[in-house]
Amino acid sequence: MLPKAWREALLGGQAPGQGQSQGASIGRLPLLHRSDARDGTTKLLLGTADGLSLETVGIPSDDRLTVCVSSQVGCAMACRFCATGKDGLQRSLAVHEIVDQVLSIREAMDRRPSHVVFMGMGEPLLNIEAVLAAIDCLCRDLGMAQRQITVSTVGVPRTLATLAERALQRLGRTQFTLAVSLHAPDQRLRQELIPTASAYPLDALLDDCRHYVAITGRRVSFEYILLGGVNDQPRHADALARKLRGFQSHVNLIAYNPIAEEDFDRPSPQAVEAFRRALLDRHVAVSVRASRGLDQDAACGQLRRRLADRPEPASL
Repeated sequence: MLPKAWREALLGGQAPGQGQSQGASIGRLPLLHRSDARDGTTKLLLGTADGLSLETVGIPSDDRLTVCVSSQVGCAMACRFCATGKDGLQRSLAVHEIVDQVLSIREAMDRRPSHVVFMGMGEPLLNIEAVLAAIDCLCRDLGMAQRQITVSTVGVPRTLATLAERALQRLGRTQFTLAVSLHAPDQRLRQELIPTASAYPLDALLDDCRHYVAITGRRVSFEYILLGGVNDQPRHADALARKLRGFQSHVNLIAYNPIAEEDFDRPSPQAVEAFRRALLDRHVAVSVRASRGLDQDAACGQLRRRLADRPEPASL
């Protein structure tokens, strides 16, 4: 066993003759809550050593198990349609806290994950080094391939080139998928939905995406959450197609999962199909992501906020 002084140093104290430690802990993240949806989707709420909590989700299908992992506790991007951003950013996650989410889903569902998507709580490009280190660990130690991993971002100025360059340095090559959340075909509407987009004009974001493609040789996937009556009309599809003309890309359409704090509507199936067809007719590669876990706090951050808002039981 380590001497007491050194144990205290590892947990944030100060060992004799040494500088202040940043603190370290070992062991797995404890499971705080598990939620299972009728479609088989499993959402876990995990605790951290400093008393915070984070979400991770296992999304099964016949031939794959996708783990949606968080890169931060909370989020600073403040997207109006996202429950995570309502409480702001608390901190970025360490590498072991990211990898532990994949291990926890594997154990909870008794099944080997086939894919990992960084689409949970937080903005991955505000935690680039830990995200890339986690990808390295998933590939080296868990036997995953980079092509099975997706990193999603709403867009942070001056980071896409850094991501491409650091990925080449850290991983040797960039084969994971970059997914950029657009959610609007023009700057005005995008800024209404994502207030932080005021610092990153849509045209500048798309230029940086083209630069990323040039560096990595990998096409970009664009995420587009359809909000009923807001951004799901034929004119929006036409404007989006014009923005992406000539782009090496793919568009994922996602029907909005309602949250209590906003009054956006979920689009009708007819509106989703019309939007998809409009993009196809304009030669844009497009798919519709199936909604999962709708009966169990499907939207990112919902489970964490619901349990945090639950009143404490009365003491006896």
